[in-house]
Amino acid sequence: MREYTLSYLFNDESRTHVFELEQSRLSIHEAALHLLQLHFGDAENGLILPPADASPEEILEQAQVLGITQIAIV
Repeated sequence: MREYTLSYLFNDESRTHVFELEQSRLSIHEAALHLLQLHFGDAENGLILPPADASPEEILEQAQVLGITQIAIV
């Protein structure tokens, strides 16, 4: 397992979160997907999360719409 520390804004509030993942590399859109799942994974409306076949751009757009911006892997 590898630790990834993400720095990001959630509704314009600075946040940091550490994920332990098996993957050896993490792209920004994958980080956005993990953050969407962190913040909205338990939401009653499953339509908040992007579909499994969403493009990287669609994932980042969805994150932005839901208030997750300026994602950085530190």
